[in-house]
Amino acid sequence: MTAVKIGLIGYGTVGSAVERTIRSHQENLQTIFGKEVQVAGVLVRNKQKYTQQVTDTLLTEEAAELFAIENLDVIIEASVGIEPAFRYLTEAIHRGCHIITANKELIASRGAELKQLAKEKGVRLEYEAAVAGGVPVIGTLKQLLHINRVVKVEAILNGTSNFILTEMADKGFVFEDALRLAQEAGFAEADPANDVDGWDAFYKLMVLSDLLFEAQPDWEKVRRRGIRSVSAEDIQAAAEQGWKIKHVATLENAEGEVTATVEPVVLSAAHPLYSVDGVDNAVCIEGDLVGKLKLQGPGAGALPTASAIVEDLANLVHQRKEINVKREIRFTEKSGTVPFVHLPTGETVYLHADHVESDGRYYRIAARTPAKAEA
Repeated sequence: MTAVKIGLIGYGTVGSAVERTIRSHQENLQTIFGKEVQVAGVLVRNKQKYTQQVTDTLLTEEAAELFAIENLDVIIEASVGIEPAFRYLTEAIHRGCHIITANKELIASRGAELKQLAKEKGVRLEYEAAVAGGVPVIGTLKQLLHINRVVKVEAILNGTSNFILTEMADKGFVFEDALRLAQEAGFAEADPANDVDGWDAFYKLMVLSDLLFEAQPDWEKVRRRGIRSVSAEDIQAAAEQGWKIKHVATLENAEGEVTATVEPVVLSAAHPLYSVDGVDNAVCIEGDLVGKLKLQGPGAGALPTASAIVEDLANLVHQRKEINVKREIRFTEKSGTVPFVHLPTGETVYLHADHVESDGRYYRIAARTPAKAEA
């Protein structure tokens, strides 16, 4: 009985957690596949860094060595950046390997090409871990898309930013101190720009856009703001009104006209994202038939991401038919005025979004005007 052979690209925090999870859950995986599941090779940029950790399987810096493994079945890609990951996955698909990736920047930028190639070659491309860590949003949306028309997605997609904003709200920290705490806890990188400037959430939103609409908006026209400009004074002023400031990614489909934003917003206590704190991610989905759903779970950390990757691996045994429902949509920028609150004054005004880009003290009000602003 031959084993299911996996090639692992990347052995950092996520890659090593995936390898450990495959070992620790081997009995479950063997029950699913009916055979051993083994990591047959690991591709890294500097193998000297991992010689003490990878001792009983191929460890290489050469992609050709990894792809030379006989009967390689699956490539799990746990690196960052578009290249060389795109080149490696293209090669793997041509060789008949199924692909599992957690690389949100790659899927946002080149996912459509990889999906098309995988379809042509009869292999699977799975990427649950690329959005919201351990929260199964991709699988849920794939199920909904058969019949439902998704009219709105509002999501907290970056655990680092959510942790920072939570610490600022709960402990009165300024941004710099909350960021330092996130870095010490391992939730933020030494260079946190991808997280705190909104790029990570942006890439994930583009992945969701591709899934929902088989298209993305012009990246230059998506309103993207990070959390650097959110002050402790703003958070305190919002709290005094019973509100919270959260970093929210939104896709809204109004009769075929779709808008996308990634920005700090003000939430009232009635909003389903109001209670999502710490490193948790959450995705609120509104469908025309199913109504409103909320998925929540840890969005930062190695194990939640490894969990999503290994679940994708287990799901390879199921023959999943991809159903493409043609949806007539066009991407637009919000043309009318929307409600913003000015902090710390609490004044609510209706503005065009592009009028507030230079002033970080205005925050869009999510969903509906909070109670005190309505009075």
